[in-house]
Amino acid sequence: MDADVIVVGAGLSGLVATAELAEAGKSVLLLDAEPIQSLGGQAHWSFGGLFLVDTPEQRRLGVKDCEELALADWYGSAHFDRTEDFWPRKWAESFVHFASGDARSWLHQLGVRWFPLVQWAERGGYTTPGHGNSVPRFHVTWGTGPGIVEPFANQVLASPQVRLRNRHRVTGLTADATGATVTGSVLAPTDAPRGVKTDRTEIGEFSFTAQAVVIAAGGIGGNLELVRKNWPRHWGGEPPESMIIGVPDFVDGSMLGVAEAAGGRVINPDRMWHYPEGIVNHSPIWTKHGIRILPGPSSLWLDAEGRRLPAPLFPGFDALGALQKITTGGYDYSWFVTDVETVGKEFALSGSEQNADLTGKNLRLLAGRVAPGPTPEVQSFLDHGVDFLSAQTVTELAAKMNQLAGRPRIDPEGLQQTIELHDLQIGSGLGKDPQVTAIAAARRFVVDRLMRVAPPHTLLDKKHPGRAGTGGPLVAVRLHILTRKTLGGLETDLDGRVLRPGGEPLPGVYAVGEAAGFGGGGMHGYRALEGTFLGGCLFSGRTVGRSLAGALA
Repeated sequence: MDADVIVVGAGLSGLVATAELAEAGKSVLLLDAEPIQSLGGQAHWSFGGLFLVDTPEQRRLGVKDCEELALADWYGSAHFDRTEDFWPRKWAESFVHFASGDARSWLHQLGVRWFPLVQWAERGGYTTPGHGNSVPRFHVTWGTGPGIVEPFANQVLASPQVRLRNRHRVTGLTADATGATVTGSVLAPTDAPRGVKTDRTEIGEFSFTAQAVVIAAGGIGGNLELVRKNWPRHWGGEPPESMIIGVPDFVDGSMLGVAEAAGGRVINPDRMWHYPEGIVNHSPIWTKHGIRILPGPSSLWLDAEGRRLPAPLFPGFDALGALQKITTGGYDYSWFVTDVETVGKEFALSGSEQNADLTGKNLRLLAGRVAPGPTPEVQSFLDHGVDFLSAQTVTELAAKMNQLAGRPRIDPEGLQQTIELHDLQIGSGLGKDPQVTAIAAARRFVVDRLMRVAPPHTLLDKKHPGRAGTGGPLVAVRLHILTRKTLGGLETDLDGRVLRPGGEPLPGVYAVGEAAGFGGGGMHGYRALEGTFLGGCLFSGRTVGRSLAGALA
């Protein structure tokens, strides 16, 4: 055989599985269709957030968390309701135990560190049990995505047990009791920068055999045809006509098809995790490149007609709920309406390249997070982003919104009334509006008060109706549907073995990361709590690497 194990995909989950196998003394052949400069896959581009429970970082901030609370939040978000959810539920339980247990210590031993101010993602806002994190759990890695990838990439590149073969695209898989074989095409070399769409010219073929194969190349977020094909029909609407893309072109779902053809079972393909807060990247790297705004809770979120989204669909509370509301209304975009002061305090951007301070571990730049005004990256979108509009009056802002949309959907008088009613609630000092009370609750958490939630203030000048107030010019941001994650995937047992449609293991075939729905074929169920995608890659890669190392002769 060519190796003890073949790992297909050099993203985070593939690197972790390879590192674990190599440390156990197993020989690994690591294949990837992309060039070496793309090592780490999607994880390199991530914000580096990890879902961790009851950590020193939380305790220093006065956050009281525990495994029982985290699991209750998970179940309330996942809403497992299918017979296929047997293994996903098992994986969910195991992952929350991992996140509450040795996840942090394991990563800490590898040199990973975290920004000390834990963030509160996906707040939910529903009665329990319901979607959302009860407490802040989003731990941003010092170094963002590259900081997570680095220790595992270094282990893999330094190990004599590993042979890395880039530009090897797997198109076939066969497996039986004697071993597993992968076949495919050798692609022409390329010096394309990381993330840029690469040439698919074939210059040769290959066939490799091993005792086992680990599928670590999954996800369909870069393939709009597959996204539309699998769009959740239970949402009651059609796929949006227009979407932007939050992952590189190579995230095309091709290995899921290869695994299915070999006898593996893909479950929950209609469960997806896309974002409604996407903006067109002014400096794109991949096709239809979009960036996600990580918003604080204060902006008014309006649909394409200028109507506020209902509670609790406020910025940062329920991403998928907001997406469903927008798309089932027949629209493919929505709006944030706010002012410059709120943008400066509450707008962050997802992605390693959009956070130079955290990614570059630059303390001087990091100090700017608590200073007035936007980060340099957010300012660049204010200056150059096609989706960002500003104006001194509501009438002018509405005209610009209609011009950008190409349709006169926003009524200036209606928009002004919406903002004025909002301002009345803010000005009362108390208010009945649930968004106003949610903002007040958020500011009880020290991190939100310090760097994520603007002090409540009116958007308009009381003395000059329709004009911007003390928070500076009014801002409207057109928000697109941004594709990102596949929540379903290959069904796997707790050892990561891929299962056939009848429930028996497909001999010698394992799956990790997004290919396995981050565990079991969809451990998130219908909704995610954030920080659980990188975490799922880490956990599934470690689990499969260790279980497979023990199972091999």
